[in-house]
Amino acid sequence: MANRVSTPAEMLSSDEEPRDTGNDGPYGKFSTGILPSHVLRRLIRARREVLASEEITEEQIQPASVDLRLGTSAYRIRASFLPGRGARIADKLADMAIHEIDLKAGAVLETGCVYLVPLLERLELSFRVSGVANPKSSTGRLDVFTRLITDHAQAFDRVEEGYHGPLYAEISPRTFPILVRTGSRLNQLRLRHGSPQFTDTQLKRLHEDVGLVDGPADIEGGLALSVDLKGDAATRQVGWRARRHAGVVDIDLRNAHDPLDFWDPVYARKNAGIILDPDEFYILASREAISIPPEFAAEMTPFNPLVGEFRVHYAGFFDPGFGHESGEGRGARAVLEVRSREVPFVLEHGQTIGRLMFERLTDTPPQVYGQSLGSNYQRQGLKLSKHFRLP
Repeated sequence: MANRVSTPAEMLSSDEEPRDTGNDGPYGKFSTGILPSHVLRRLIRARREVLASEEITEEQIQPASVDLRLGTSAYRIRASFLPGRGARIADKLADMAIHEIDLKAGAVLETGCVYLVPLLERLELSFRVSGVANPKSSTGRLDVFTRLITDHAQAFDRVEEGYHGPLYAEISPRTFPILVRTGSRLNQLRLRHGSPQFTDTQLKRLHEDVGLVDGPADIEGGLALSVDLKGDAATRQVGWRARRHAGVVDIDLRNAHDPLDFWDPVYARKNAGIILDPDEFYILASREAISIPPEFAAEMTPFNPLVGEFRVHYAGFFDPGFGHESGEGRGARAVLEVRSREVPFVLEHGQTIGRLMFERLTDTPPQVYGQSLGSNYQRQGLKLSKHFRLP
């Protein structure tokens, strides 16, 4: 495989919008795609399409997304809900809220409960600009189920084109209670202009040029990832299983917790398989090392009933440059957050566990995911969230 990085123009099919030949437009070199960090800054600083009750900091702006912050209050609610077309969340909240929690000094969100938190950020999007949200990687690795909701929403984690209004996070810790406060960041928002499509044919061409994985690529409805259940030759460890009734995790602290207080190691077996117990949470890793070119981002489909009764990868967003430092394409393994469903399920080494869907950016960000940004999971192997000390 060539080590050359393809330009986005080389990935275009004849029916896509062409690259500008003169000055770049307001969204970069392409008129459609995910907006990179320098365009996001423009939407925040100059165009005022992303607003906040407290100043948006540089630390919140990632290569292709903006971290969203919890506001001053959380509401324990009776059940998850969507407002539906024509309805505002504030109007529904009076009937759904059980009690209000002050987050300014910090508060513990308990497992098994559902909370709704107004965020500090709000949106005033222009025509053809829409949004998609995901939990941050560290949030997903704690088994914290969180989704973005907007007024009039008929789907979670989606912001309609031209949306004007507040943002809310629905939060439900599944395994560990978490300590949060005003300003804590649990999810991230990507903005895109238009509705670009990226086909399997284009994806195969991209893999031929830059090598998206370290070996043959299974591309059909996205790039397939499989699970590694052989593990490190020295330790034989293939994963972690979350411990029930563990302590509280402070969402804003790094390297603060002993992993063995919260997790049990999972080791490889002779048959290179493990049994997922129902309603237990596991951290596993992909067999493939992934390299995301700087002009692209990817998202893993979180659940596919055709490959098994489990959910994989709550935080399924891969930033531009993930595993692709200095254009060398060395790759980083995907850490997989896995929860079985109603029945025990056998996973075997090399079994397909999810697929990556790729999308082009409107421009290459000035900095991509990697060590220069202090990214937590570049060149990762099997790794817990940043809250835990290395064993």
